[in-house]
Amino acid sequence: MNSLEKLQRNIKSVFFGREEAVIHLLVGLLARGHVLIEDVPGVGKTVLARALAKSINCQFSRIQLTPDLLPSDIVGVSVYNQEKQSFDFKPGPVFANIVLADEINRTTPRTQSSLLEAMNDGSVSVDGQTLPLPRPFMVVATQNPFEFEGTYFLPENQLDRFLLRVQLGYPERDREIAILREQPGRVPLDNLEPVLSSEEIRALQGQAAQVKIDQLLLEYVMDIVAASRKHEMLHTGISPRGSLAVMQAVQALALVNQRDYVTPDDIKEMVVPVCAHRIITRSYMSNGDISTAVRIMQEILQAVPCPV
Repeated sequence: MNSLEKLQRNIKSVFFGREEAVIHLLVGLLARGHVLIEDVPGVGKTVLARALAKSINCQFSRIQLTPDLLPSDIVGVSVYNQEKQSFDFKPGPVFANIVLADEINRTTPRTQSSLLEAMNDGSVSVDGQTLPLPRPFMVVATQNPFEFEGTYFLPENQLDRFLLRVQLGYPERDREIAILREQPGRVPLDNLEPVLSSEEIRALQGQAAQVKIDQLLLEYVMDIVAASRKHEMLHTGISPRGSLAVMQAVQALALVNQRDYVTPDDIKEMVVPVCAHRIITRSYMSNGDISTAVRIMQEILQAVPCPV
């Protein structure tokens, strides 16, 4: 059993939802990206994120985002030291390898934006200084559907920093029976032991970046991108950052599947979770509605010819 199989098995020992969600979370980790998990309360979003963090021997922090949270509560704050007659910086919870931003859309857009620099550059700017974050660095954010009371829309530039947007859905009957029996949110999750180190994760991230992609598959991705930009129901199609995200995700997926090359099926699996949250529909009421965006991306996938 290789290291990625050990990691998957460890996570699935406490998370009884769809296996696809576990794979997509690992794709985000190996591609050096961030993952947004969206679904109704109580389907295991936080359990999945915590299971990943506890399976790796690294720094983990959890931020419970609320309407009264300030940017300094995330990034950190400078405190005056009377003995030294100077300000000492007290790092916030963002200074960790894996950061769980729980219910990210329940805090204000101003506080949400405090994560932007960290997610984009792997660093934060405080008092005129740029401070690097530890490596690996990954934000796993959870959010409730936008129609729930007390939630805010995530701005488009914030959504664009997430490599993947994952929906869990309700578990199958036999898996939910296992949840009732094991109650993973209690003792099993607390007792989960790490199976990989942060150094091993960095090595796997380097391997993912070396996975080969055929020229025909690059053309296939660009055909999908071009179709999104011409789609009559879309105001904004897939950006160059989005097409790059697809390539990073499919390389990571190939590595998870123990291959050193990308296949067309890898692209088909990744296009929707990577791109659906990056496009904007022409209908104002549909803006932010992931189901509409998913349907449009699925239509594009069906319409664009796939290389043999």
